[in-house]
Amino acid sequence: MPEPADLDLDRAWDVHPQVAVRPEPFGALLYHFGTRRLSFLKDPRLLDVVRGLPDHPSARAACAQAGVTEAELPRYARALARLAATHMVIERPHAPAPAKDRP
Repeated sequence: MPEPADLDLDRAWDVHPQVAVRPEPFGALLYHFGTRRLSFLKDPRLLDVVRGLPDHPSARAACAQAGVTEAELPRYARALARLAATHMVIERPHAPAPAKDRP
């Protein structure tokens, strides 16, 4: 299977609503109830990133909160891209722009 392109870290991402995240001593198990796919997260910091996605405006912010350094970002972007390719994480829809107040 070809390596997925890096995920756009400056966009907002969420765990897919049909995905259950189960922490384990080695990291976590992710199970997608729709596709019946199982993924293993073997990096506890990646678990912190994934769990933090809904609470941050971007994947980059979730990475920073989890303690991922700038030098480590490409590796985490690739890991998140693999999760996106299997629909474990999905891009958060853009919120509509607020209407301007009219005088």
